[in-house]
Amino acid sequence: MKTAQAILREELVVFEKTFKEAVKSQTPLLDRIMQFIVNRKGKQMRPMFVLLSAKLCGPVNESAYRAASLVELLHTATLVHDDVVDESLERRGFFSTYALWKTKISVLVGDYLLSKGLLLSLNHSDFRVLQLLSNAVREMSEGELLQIEKSRSLNLSEDIYFDIIRSKTASLLASSCAAGAFAASHDEVVTEKLRQFGEKVGIAFQIKDDLFDYGTEAIGKPTGNDIKEKKLTLPLIYTLNNIDKATRREMIFIIKNRNKDQEKVQYVIKKVVEAGGIDYAVGRMNTYRDEALAILHEFEDNDVRKGLEELVRYTTDRKY
Repeated sequence: MKTAQAILREELVVFEKTFKEAVKSQTPLLDRIMQFIVNRKGKQMRPMFVLLSAKLCGPVNESAYRAASLVELLHTATLVHDDVVDESLERRGFFSTYALWKTKISVLVGDYLLSKGLLLSLNHSDFRVLQLLSNAVREMSEGELLQIEKSRSLNLSEDIYFDIIRSKTASLLASSCAAGAFAASHDEVVTEKLRQFGEKVGIAFQIKDDLFDYGTEAIGKPTGNDIKEKKLTLPLIYTLNNIDKATRREMIFIIKNRNKDQEKVQYVIKKVVEAGGIDYAVGRMNTYRDEALAILHEFEDNDVRKGLEELVRYTTDRKY
């Protein structure tokens, strides 16, 4: 991501300042938690997509900086709430907010972040940007609930899987790109084009996450975490739909009843590899990546486009 970071060197400094201002609180406990969250932010991929999309369409203005901050606020809120739902004690190698402050405070912190994002946009009349990102939050919730509903039966079709990840994962990245484009251009045609670009990148990103569960020489030993949590990923869905009935029944029994048994989990991983599930998922991931790049190449060839292209390739080439 070095090219993207170099292109946005000055913009990321302004973004950091805008984001820190946005999360400030007059409540001492809340302010301490906000400082904890700010100091442990991730790679800031989504704000970079916002700012690069804006820069592709025009100068980065105050509305684009607010859009990037809104994206980071919404994304952080969903992570805080996810850790409560999953009872996760770690986030990016550190203690999670949930681990340190438990359920009640974590839920309220997530709500606070959501409200600050809404106010940041409303106070500056960024109504279209707020509409784009509020729609993403709705879709993320719907996607998560659809996954919970469908995973219980362990009978997901590929169509349903893509409906889930399009809503659960890709919607925020799609809206991030659209928000940046609209903030800089106020052009709905360009906004929709970059929304589609972001959606394809987001789908490729999620398939890459699926693949991490099976490992490669570059990634290391297969983890099988998704199998242990009974999550149906694309390599597994493909395998279950393309093996004989007896093996399918055996794999479903293991996922439902023996998913904590490491030896059995490794057996499922082995079957997925043998059935071509990994190769299939890699092929689908690369197709979405290439479709995203095709949209991007409709724009003028310049450093900003190269920065976005680098981020797209990072989503599929990353090692973690």
